[in-house]
Amino acid sequence: MRSRARQSWAGLEEDSGERGSGTVLAAGLALVVMMVMAMMLLLAQSAVLASRAASAADLAALAGADALRGITDGEPCTVAAEAAARHAAAVLSCVEGAGQILEVRTELRERSMLGPASGHARAGPPP
Repeated sequence: MRSRARQSWAGLEEDSGERGSGTVLAAGLALVVMMVMAMMLLLAQSAVLASRAASAADLAALAGADALRGITDGEPCTVAAEAAARHAAAVLSCVEGAGQILEVRTELRERSMLGPASGHARAGPPP
């Protein structure tokens, strides 16, 4: 009985063409996991850059609105550009609106692989 079990087991080993397939499967799975992690890191980097661009736009709009209202000295759009530059951003547009409202669009100088990060903010006197 034992010899028959050994023969059938030995026969399976010799006829099986799947030796090493587990290694190939594990390597493929590891590659997929690494690609997913790389994509997640790119998305996280983009989210951080978008947040930084929005913050730069907020601060630039607030600084420009203060200059527009006469609280600080300077031309509103120049003050906004200086505030944005301190936060590694460039002002794309600066528009003075009715009611002493300033609208600013910024773009970070640093870019990710997914493109530039931009921000938009509007500031003015309290309602």
